[in-house]
Order: sequence, then structure tokens, then C-alpha cells
Amino acid sequence: MAIKGSLREASLPDVLQLLAMGQKTGCLSVTDRSNFGYIYFERGRITYASIVNRRDRLGDLLVKNGLLDAAALAAAIDEQGKHPQQKLGEILIRRGSITRDQLEQYIRVQIEEAVYFLFTWTQGSFYFEAEQRPPEGAMLVSINPENVLLEGARRIDEWSLIEKKIASLDLIFELDAARPLTEVDLAEEQRKILPLVDGKRTVQEIIDESGLVEFDVGKALFGLIQAGFAHPVGRKRPVEVQQVPLARIEEHRNLGVAFYKTGMYEEATREFRRVVELQPGNLDARFFLALIGLRVGDDRLAMRSLKETIEQGGPRASAFHNLALTLERMGRLPDARAAADEAARLAPKRPPVLLSRAILVLKQGEVAEAARGFAAYREALGEGKRPPAAYFAFALLAEAAAGRDAEALRLGEDGVAAHPHSALLLLHFGAVRERRAEWDQAEALYRRSVEEDGDIPQTYKSLGDVLYRRGAYDEAAEAYGRALKLAPDLGDDVYFKLGNIHYKRMSREEAVRLWRRALELNPTNAVVRTNLELVETVLR
Repeated sequence: MAIKGSLREASLPDVLQLLAMGQKTGCLSVTDRSNFGYIYFERGRITYASIVNRRDRLGDLLVKNGLLDAAALAAAIDEQGKHPQQKLGEILIRRGSITRDQLEQYIRVQIEEAVYFLFTWTQGSFYFEAEQRPPEGAMLVSINPENVLLEGARRIDEWSLIEKKIASLDLIFELDAARPLTEVDLAEEQRKILPLVDGKRTVQEIIDESGLVEFDVGKALFGLIQAGFAHPVGRKRPVEVQQVPLARIEEHRNLGVAFYKTGMYEEATREFRRVVELQPGNLDARFFLALIGLRVGDDRLAMRSLKETIEQGGPRASAFHNLALTLERMGRLPDARAAADEAARLAPKRPPVLLSRAILVLKQGEVAEAARGFAAYREALGEGKRPPAAYFAFALLAEAAAGRDAEALRLGEDGVAAHPHSALLLLHFGAVRERRAEWDQAEALYRRSVEEDGDIPQTYKSLGDVLYRRGAYDEAAEAYGRALKLAPDLGDDVYFKLGNIHYKRMSREEAVRLWRRALELNPTNAVVRTNLELVETVLR
């Protein structure tokens, strides 16, 4: 179960302590206004942490501690720029600049510093999702949170004092020329930042250029301010430029991706829209806006963003694939089929594309073509890979519709074994059992489906049908009632059977009302019309 809340109500150290005591495994996402960070846990111990758009401190830490010179770091960063998928640490090891043991030691320091920095966030929110793992290729550590909490508490206390003098990292300080520091005993950090406290650089720029972390710079500068050797001279004004720096666009994009991954869709939309404002031709941002539209049910946003992506970037399989999903949800099956066909043409071996197309084909009643589509999906997926629940849920329907009951049952059994909590799979497998007159098995599957997801009207309708058949009219009426509450226009047969139940209960006026509704939905239902005419004659 996810854990979420506001940093105003629960401090981050309190949350860490809770996760450590519970020996949780997963990812804790933390947001503070436009900042975003992650902390990963494995059985209550911290394994990884990062902050979106924060300068990578690994190289700075290595230079600061004399393991690397600035030239070697610059060369490694240049190489990383040409191969962005490669980690800086691995590049340094390959170039012989550091050893793996040294890298692991400073990765640990880097992770700890990231957590300490997150401790300074007091606004925003946190969200913990269980069983989430760090990104592939990340170098992991195992840190006892209690040690981090103790050091973090000390830093929080000190930072609360530092903030009284350094309220923002945009502030600019300069040294007092009337007070020379030649005979003053300075800390190492203070000696390092002295040339940078020049009345021009902001605190953030001092942090970036010194290679020190925020806390060390803040503490060093605070000492100079307290002793009267430095004083503020203002705040840096934003510089208006004609061309937006690519780094700024990338920052908004990175934040958008981080928000999207943790389900914070409103915040993600804000960031991706900002990317589009700054760089109208950014197709990546438009595509993410489309994905957000799909997630939150905003079909207009999804459609608009997908069309713009296709029109501006040419045919892209992923764009056509998601366009098909959007059109399908809107009930425009022929248009959805056309988009799915195009996606499959562009990516004939991409499993998700093939699966979506096969499901659409089945919904259009082309059973043989759908079966071929599901077979093509399994071939593209490859051996040893488990298909999702949606594959089993619809492939078994295709087999049953083709008269291959044995294969449909096998798919149902395999699917339920692999995905025992899929309500849709349980519903469809129940329908196959019901079609074979296996009423008890069908009822059991429908009941399991209801337990897994109580918001699928068809499940209640199907459960009501098997209960109605065996004469359990009270239970059937309850199931039909819940189905109609979720979908008032579900079908004339639901109103017909529910009317019959009320007629058996001698509630004739209610039966008449329900039958009339059934005729509104299907004026050609002769049985309902006959019942209605007979009862209305008696009532008159």
C-alpha cells in the first residue's frame, strides 16, 4: 500500500524512521515546489537516492578529496556528453582515473548528501510506492537510516540557523575589504570559497563552482557572515535572453518525467506544457502530455497531443498506438483500428502494439484475424516472458468464439494462475465457463472478479445472470441493482430480469417501470412488450 502525505504534517526524518522500522522496500518520492527527489529502500535500508536536476556531485567530491584532477573530470564529462547513457563513475573507472572501491565509497557519500539535502525541504509532499527498484545500472549501497537520521538532525538544527543569514541561494555576498583575513584561522571549506565570495556570484554559483555540497558552503559562508567578514549585497536578477538555454528546457522535462512516474499528473502537465512553451517543436513533451491525458481520462488532451506529435514528427509507432487506445476508449472502434493497423505497420515486432491491435480486431468481431493477432503477439514476446493479464483475458475469448473451448480453458487457467487478481480476466473466464453451462465455476469466478474490482458493471450483470438462473432472486436483484447504478444503460435484459424479480415479489408497479425502461433501450424486445401489455391490462 502506498504511503503519502504532506511535509508540513510529517517531516521527512519521521517518514524515513517509519520506513526503516517497517523494513519497507520501495521508492520514496519527495517534492518541494519545483524540486523532486527519490530515496530507495531495501528492507528498511537506504540503497540509492537522487535529486532531479541537481548537479552530479560525484565528480566534485572526487576532485575535492584529491582522487581526481579537474582536467580528468572534464574529459570524463565530455565523454559522457557523447554517450549520455553511460554513468560518469563507470567512465572514470574505464579511463583508469579511479578504482571501483573508490567509486563505491564516494557513491555512498553522494547518496548520503542527497538525503541530507532532502531533509531541508519543509513544504510539498511525499509518496512511497512499495516494491519499486532503482533505475537499471544504478550503483547501490546499503546505509542504515539511523546513522543518516542522527547526522541529518544535526544538520537540520544548524541549517535553521544558517537560513537566518542565507535565506535564499540566489543571494550575493562579498567580503569586507576593510577586514583582511590574512591572520584568521579559517576552515578548509572557508578557504575554498573565499575567491568566489566576490559580490558577483550567487550562493548557488559558489556551490556549483566550489564543488562543495550545499550544507558545507552554507556553513562556511555563515561563519564568515557571523564574524563580520562577509555581507550581502543583493540578489541576482534573472537575465532575459532571446534564446532559452537547452539546460533550462531539460530541467522542466526531467521534472515532468519524475512527476509522471509517481502519478503526480497535474504537476507533470505543468512541466511539459512549460517545455512546449519554451520549445514548441519538442515532440517528447507533447507525447508525455498525451500519455497523461490517457492516464487521467482527458481524451481531448490525449487526442490533441497525439495528433500534434504525428503531424510534427512524422509517423511514430508509439503515437499511433496510443491514438488507437484513445479512440477505442471513446468508442470509435473503426478509427481506433485504423490507428492500430498503422502502429503495427511501423512496428511489426513490438509486442504491446500487436496486443492492442489483436484486442481491437476481436472487439470488431473478426475472430480468426484476432486469433492470428494474438499468436503474432506471443511470437514477438518471445519464450520465457509472461504475458500481461489483458492477453489472457481477450485471447481466451477469441479461442472460445472460434469454438476451441479446450484452448480457451487452458488460457483461462494459465492466466488466472499468473494474474490471480485481474478482475477483467476473471470476468472473461467466467463468461467462458458460463457458455459451457458450468454454472458453479462461472459464479465463483464472477464473485472473485467483484472482490478484486467493484467498479465493473458487466461483472455484476454476469453474476446476476447466474444467480437469476438458479433462482437466487434476492441476490440477483442486488447484483443487477449495483450494475445499473454503475451503468444505467447497461442493457434491456438487465431491466427485463429485474422487472421479473419485482413481479414475483408482487411489486407490479415497479416491475412495469423496469420493463418500460427495457423497451426504451430495445423497442424490438417482444417478450418485454407482451409482459408489459398483460400486466398493464390487469392493473387497469
